Amino acid sequence: MSWILVLVAVALVLGVLVSLRRWRLPGSAAPPLPDLAPGEALRRGAGPPPPQEQGGLRAAMARTREAFRAVFGRSALDEATWADLEEALLRADVGATMTATLLAELRAQLPSDATPADARVLLRARVAERLNALPTAMAPRPAEGPFVVLVVGVNGSGKTTSIGKLAARWTGEGHRVVLGAADTFRAGAIDQLRVWAERAGVDIVAHQEGADPGAVCHDTLQAARARGHDTVLCDTAGRLQAHRQLMDELAKVRRVLGKGVPGAPHEVLLVLDATMGQNALSQARLFQEVAGVTGIVLTKLDGTARGGVVLAIAAETGVPVKWVGVGERVEDLRPFDASAFVEAWFADAG
Repeated sequence: MSWILVLVAVALVLGVLVSLRRWRLPGSAAPPLPDLAPGEALRRGAGPPPPQEQGGLRAAMARTREAFRAVFGRSALDEATWADLEEALLRADVGATMTATLLAELRAQLPSDATPADARVLLRARVAERLNALPTAMAPRPAEGPFVVLVVGVNGSGKTTSIGKLAARWTGEGHRVVLGAADTFRAGAIDQLRVWAERAGVDIVAHQEGADPGAVCHDTLQAARARGHDTVLCDTAGRLQAHRQLMDELAKVRRVLGKGVPGAPHEVLLVLDATMGQNALSQARLFQEVAGVTGIVLTKLDGTARGGVVLAIAAETGVPVKWVGVGERVEDLRPFDASAFVEAWFADAG
């Protein structure tokens, strides 16, 4: 009789395990993520990702840089060259306003016998001056309580993937990270964030689909305190077609975070897709209005010739780019370095 009870107990345990797994990943599996091959999942204590290499950024800016090579390689700085330089800046998505400003400065400051190479040197200096004027470092961590980062952005910008990469990076640096799955409206968003949490070796707090994002953020802060996490990353929904709803939702989330941890959120990071060019600039303006963005995460820089949008965003919104994505690997999401960016843009352009 006892062996029958043992079999029943085993069957019950297996049934519970199966049910838990189905609850954790309901429906279809999350889409595969190309950043980590099997067996490469980051673990706590694995050490920080490799330091930023200029080569990766230079390669990412190759398509943007190409349009300027022909212009600056000419022998004369004539009107045809000026026209082509204007076109190159516009094609790089520097924007009409900033392009006009830069060209006016170059024309006013260059002597009449200047060469295209001289124009390259001065343009490089003017771009560097504007980018270096904005602080690109993350805000300091608070003396008490967790460091809280709110992440915003439209669907498809790479928001959830960027959260996963940041979590992996900070975990590798020795921080204890918890993710808050407050994007409860997009189908599959919670599952995708769960996959990233597992790969990065971090905890996650999630409710069911359609739940109140503010409640998710509240519970995430509670979990952070209870489990000793020092870093909180909260995902949010991005639905530009519902401007007022988005504004109200983000305002509520910010209030919840501020009540839970004084001064939170310490950073509001907006994830933008570099391939969107001027559309990314429009998104930056909107989210700055509704969310008080403190920094930009610019993804997919390696897949576009529109790298000049970095300058357009900085100049027209005053919001610095703090992270850039230059590839698919976890370590390819890197802190933005203005000097390295300018060097990558104008290297070998003459």
